[in-house]
Amino acid sequence: MTNDWMKERLKNVPLFRELSDHELESLVSISHVRVYKPRTFVFMQGDPLERVYFIHSGTVKIYKTDMSGKEQIVSILQTGEMFPHTGFFLKGTYPAHAEVIDEATLIAIPIADFEQTLICYPELCIKLFRVMGEKIVDLQNRLEEQILHNTYEQIIMLLLRLTKTNAVRQGKLYRLTAHVTNRELANMIGTSRETVSRTLSQLKRKGLIDINEDGFYLIDKEGLEKEIFF
Repeated sequence: MTNDWMKERLKNVPLFRELSDHELESLVSISHVRVYKPRTFVFMQGDPLERVYFIHSGTVKIYKTDMSGKEQIVSILQTGEMFPHTGFFLKGTYPAHAEVIDEATLIAIPIADFEQTLICYPELCIKLFRVMGEKIVDLQNRLEEQILHNTYEQIIMLLLRLTKTNAVRQGKLYRLTAHVTNRELANMIGTSRETVSRTLSQLKRKGLIDINEDGFYLIDKEGLEKEIFF
């Protein structure tokens, strides 16, 4: 990969979008491109925490497993996003698994090198803090959903959250940009696949969600908001 190719890819990452060519050059020198096939792992929970990754293309699922092997999905990440966010604040091991869903091209940067870059460019550090702040707010919202809402409402709120993070608008509807199974939706909020299936069937009957010919969910965002907030 040429330096110009890498520079253009880094410019597509929201965190780096406003950096000058000189600032991007400092990142190019420490960046490496890696391509991962579907169903392969970028890293596994407990592996030594050594690199931070930025998604050029593809889909990556971040999830944790407990002692019994039960899966809890933290997020489904796509183009332009970075992971793990905790890489700059924790030492030791990766806190979750990162599994590739759709073939992914990732830009990998060693954490030690990236930390030195942050020291040299404080404005980049400020941007990173903003990203972390957004993640903290998201986690607070998820906790409130668990405490204040029943399962039916939690599933609706999950779908609404996905319209913000993993969807594109198509007329009055939002189409998810990642294939998600009922099992994966259940693992995002800690409920059963059967409960999710029943709720989704209800929402389909009400015309609030559908699935297109390619298997992607179509979501009536305004309809779901009225279902839960009015």
